[in-house]
Amino acid sequence: MENTVKLNLKHIVIKKIVLGMALLFSIFSFAQQDAQYTQYMYNTVSINPAYAGSRGHMSLAGLYRAQWVGLDGAPETQTFNIHTPIGYKGLGLGLSVVNDVIGPTSETYLDLDISYTIDLDFDKKLSFGLKPSINLLNIDFTKLYTGDNSNGDQELPTNIDNRFTPNVGAGVYYHTDRFYAGLSVPRILETSHFEESSLSTAKEQMNFYFITGYVFELNPFLKFKPAILSKVVQGAPLQLDLSANFMYDEKFIGGVAYRWDAAFSGMVGFKISEEFLIGLAYDREITDLGATAFNDGSFEIILRYDFIKAIGNLKSPRFF
Repeated sequence: MENTVKLNLKHIVIKKIVLGMALLFSIFSFAQQDAQYTQYMYNTVSINPAYAGSRGHMSLAGLYRAQWVGLDGAPETQTFNIHTPIGYKGLGLGLSVVNDVIGPTSETYLDLDISYTIDLDFDKKLSFGLKPSINLLNIDFTKLYTGDNSNGDQELPTNIDNRFTPNVGAGVYYHTDRFYAGLSVPRILETSHFEESSLSTAKEQMNFYFITGYVFELNPFLKFKPAILSKVVQGAPLQLDLSANFMYDEKFIGGVAYRWDAAFSGMVGFKISEEFLIGLAYDREITDLGATAFNDGSFEIILRYDFIKAIGNLKSPRFF
């Protein structure tokens, strides 16, 4: 009995230490990263505005991600986007809303995605995109209270409430019927939020994304798509996501992914109809954090609906 109590106390202490380090790093750090996605291949417009309208019809998607489930204050992300081609002059338009929460910090992005596409050949297209956006930042330091705080904690910094900042991003996206590649920076302006009466600094830094993938048709019923996402931001390690997905009979999708030195992922998807896709992903950390008993991994779900008026205007349903 005594040993069980000691183990439980040790578990609680370790959990509080890990949580405290994660939260303090996210709040008092000099760099801030964009939200992370495993199923970015179904949510491309969130990281590259040039993707807007590239599916050839209106597309609507919603994504929810819970990271490090079981760890109090761990990141949660909700994303909603809609984008569509406009008219016949190569214009695309989209709207994205991203809400990202970690511990006491909450950020909401409202993005307008504008793209212009040039037809290089009958199946080759090059798109350029802009992403004007606004950001609302909230930091509630009272959530860091621990133990008996009946008298308050005078050392905690002043809360940041609905701090508004504008920003702009840009991207370029090239694709054919089977291949795609894109380069983007969703937030170009580097903005620092500093309170003179507090110790807190939150800084927006540029996140550079490169994505690419190719669809191999192994037989009339089976397609294979390897893909790469690379993200670079100052003050953080290079993020490299390698994924491999198979699609069977244009309906069933399954695959795996590897985030370099960070996590392994499994992904499944099902096209309920030509228009409606549901996708699920599970990440398991391979870092020291992933080995802790209170981290049950990361979960992600995405729902996407394409308003396809006529399937005949596409050679085949798009796998990206």
